[in-house]
Amino acid sequence: MDFNGKKVLVFGTGKSGIAAAELLQSQTTAELVLFEGNEKASKEEIRGKAPAFAEAALYIGSLPEEAMAALDIAVLSPGVPTDLPVVEQMRAKGVIIIGEIELAYQLSKGRVAAITGTNGKTTTTTLVGEIMEHYFSDVKVVGNIGIPYTSVAAQTGDETVTVAEISSFQLETIIDFAPEVSAILNITPDHLNRHHTMENYIRAKEDITKNQRPDQVCVLNYEDPVLREFGESAPVQVVFFSSKQKVQKGCYLQGEEIIYTDGMQDEFVVNVNELNILGVHNYENVMAATAMSVAMGVPVDKIREVLVQFQAVEHRIEYVTEKRGVKFYNDSKGTNPDAAIKAVQAMNRPTILIGGGYDKQSEYDEWIDSFDGKVKKLVLIGVTAEKIADCAKKHGFTDYVFARDLEEAVKICYDSAVPGDAVLLSPACASWDMFQSYEQRGRLFKEYVHGLKE
Repeated sequence: MDFNGKKVLVFGTGKSGIAAAELLQSQTTAELVLFEGNEKASKEEIRGKAPAFAEAALYIGSLPEEAMAALDIAVLSPGVPTDLPVVEQMRAKGVIIIGEIELAYQLSKGRVAAITGTNGKTTTTTLVGEIMEHYFSDVKVVGNIGIPYTSVAAQTGDETVTVAEISSFQLETIIDFAPEVSAILNITPDHLNRHHTMENYIRAKEDITKNQRPDQVCVLNYEDPVLREFGESAPVQVVFFSSKQKVQKGCYLQGEEIIYTDGMQDEFVVNVNELNILGVHNYENVMAATAMSVAMGVPVDKIREVLVQFQAVEHRIEYVTEKRGVKFYNDSKGTNPDAAIKAVQAMNRPTILIGGGYDKQSEYDEWIDSFDGKVKKLVLIGVTAEKIADCAKKHGFTDYVFARDLEEAVKICYDSAVPGDAVLLSPACASWDMFQSYEQRGRLFKEYVHGLKE
């Protein structure tokens, strides 16, 4: 795609918009136009965010018809829905609609490995990134993990390996994006307020393969029925991973050992007891990362060296410390019931659980059922506290208490715990009722834990 001499709109002026504008300005002769949908935004504040914003035409709140008619390409930030009326109007006028992932791909060089899925993306992307960095000399880890692909695209060369975490939002706006190796880790209901139907959400995830060549690889979860079925029709070489059975080609869990098979020969990868991350879902992340890394040409012995050193991603079943024989784990990234279930299942000792937060209209029945004798007490905070308590009571779980805030919740847990217990923050809810983000919630949890007196 040629951007030179074209009039290109950057829709959104946050981190992704800034990186997209800077990339277009440094690598092309495109005429830059900015659009910020928030009508209350200040022109002066926006222009002050980045040098690339200083001279560009800027529209706030609405995009005039004549400005829209002059556009060639529009670059949407990931948070911009593709079915907004203004986006539909641009599309109807023949404007090419892309996202920052597509823009970065068009203006970068080297090889790409890309990961999507409902849960586990960040851990798997981080792990694949560390494996690549251990073996290759020039590696970039980008995408939904918090580093816009556009912010590093200009620094890539023919030898660069880019590892990208890609969300369903970002996959809605790809045109030519084609990773050498892709992975879809799992698909469970999420973001239906954006995609409207489960079918649309599934299609967005599966589109990570749509431009791959038939000789390229997609790694899929054999235990996910949607992905197992997709594996039969995917337009690529499919490599599976499974936590329950041997696969024909890929990674599988055999007892406590992760094995890689190329279809002819089996090779030991790692014993799960050597890993620093807990739970079957993390073993699946390890298997997916291993299968991707082998497909990228990394030897299994080099992969193993990284696996045994790898630490949990911050806020994802992150081990904090041990006090008085009680282990503390921070899973603030468990912002939906499915993610929080995996955290409970990963605990290998009696657990006191902190839950509750912002109400995303989730149902908590399966989460409560997952306690299954392992969760001995539930400490509830936030807007959803009463709703979760009612659900727990309905399922026969009555050992719950309410806390005014997270700090009090940590103290209640510590006072209730005995040596050999675990305290787990895994709220099953977003953080926005009491915190700016799940990161702030997790860091405060760690601060309160470290402040406890032994």
